[in-house]
Amino acid sequence: MAAAKRKRGAAAAEERSPKREKGNKEGEEHGEEPENTDTHSAEITVPPPVSVGKWKNKERVLVFSSRGINFRTRHLMQDLKTMMPHSKADTKMDRKDKLFVVNEVCEIKNCNKCIFFEAKKNMDLYMWVSNVPHGPSAKFLVQNVHTLAELKMTGNCLKGSRPLLSFDPKFDQEPHYALLKELFTQTFATPHYHPKSQPFVDHVFTFTIADNRIWFRNYQIIEEDASLVEIGPRFVLNLIKIFQGSFGGPTLYENPHFQSPNTYRRIIRMAKAAKQKERQMVKEIRLEKRKEVKEVLTEDVTDDVFVTPAEEKPLMVENEPPVKTKKKKKQKLSELKKRTVLKRKGLL
Repeated sequence: MAAAKRKRGAAAAEERSPKREKGNKEGEEHGEEPENTDTHSAEITVPPPVSVGKWKNKERVLVFSSRGINFRTRHLMQDLKTMMPHSKADTKMDRKDKLFVVNEVCEIKNCNKCIFFEAKKNMDLYMWVSNVPHGPSAKFLVQNVHTLAELKMTGNCLKGSRPLLSFDPKFDQEPHYALLKELFTQTFATPHYHPKSQPFVDHVFTFTIADNRIWFRNYQIIEEDASLVEIGPRFVLNLIKIFQGSFGGPTLYENPHFQSPNTYRRIIRMAKAAKQKERQMVKEIRLEKRKEVKEVLTEDVTDDVFVTPAEEKPLMVENEPPVKTKKKKKQKLSELKKRTVLKRKGLL
């Protein structure tokens, strides 16, 4: 006789339940107390989440990069992911692919915002912040990057907590800055009641405009006196262009103060070359001066300028020999000695 197959899942649970009920009834008839199943259920039950509310703002941000980034950019991306619980990650994009492919990647990942880091020449780092798929999008040159591990600041905050966003008053004065403010708000702000977020506000993201650049800082809010302590990371965004579409389209704004890194490096090289040329010219002039034959002047015209004629003195003819003064001195000394001797004897 073939062995009966063992049932699994819901069917097996339905068969077991009447048997347990029969066993409990038999135990009650014999005067035995039924088994306490509350301990088992208490172990399995999961406590409700801390933030009880409906998650309505379904903003998801895709944070990834192209190939060719260095270690500092990779650490910066990791820091942004830890600060933004509503972010998602993806593999690096190939350099040959066009930027419009990023829209398809965001659609696959079900993201409506994107922060894309683009590396060029292993030196320059560009950051795209885009609203997928309709736009707008902004392209920045990232400068002065300092990551969390590099700074080692004293500030700290809870992982997954929602940040406050602080913007410079200049963001409300010009239209392109107002557009960037709205884009940053939708990208960096953690949605309310997000499943991965914590219902606490203990740090601030600050966006400050100085020297035609946007300076990003992350500060901890201390509860005692509401003072700020920097956590990190920190970086500077130099705006290049704002496009109407996502990763392309008509240009809405172009920064007139922007100078590309290639032109900046070329200016530095030209300045160094100019210094080198100047040194070379000075050296050549010195050599030419040494090679020149010096003209020997026989008569100098300015020799007689300060010559003045002396007064003419009459020439005296000496007929007598000069008198010797030494003998006179000796005679005077002998006379003085005689007088002193006579004074002592009392004759004078």
